[in-house]
Amino acid sequence: MQDLRIDALQRGESVTILINGRKTTCCRGESVHAVLLAAGHRQLRNSKTGGGARGVFCGMGVCYECMVTINGVSNQRACMIDVEDGMEILTHES
Repeated sequence: MQDLRIDALQRGESVTILINGRKTTCCRGESVHAVLLAAGHRQLRNSKTGGGARGVFCGMGVCYECMVTINGVSNQRACMIDVEDGMEILTHES
């Protein structure tokens, strides 16, 4: 899998999170949205009405397409929350 992070950027300290039960290393200060995309998660959930794939659309908290479960709390906008060490993220991809 290709790592999409830009090497030239200065990053925060490394933290470990779980995405759908798999350990992922990322950097403090990155949004959940950025980490999910870098880890290859494009589909975050399915539409409740038509079942179509949904993922990050606006990236600024307006569209609500990037909803995931974070630390057991559902319906969290991935683009609005920064990762924390030990965070558990569940996408609702099929």
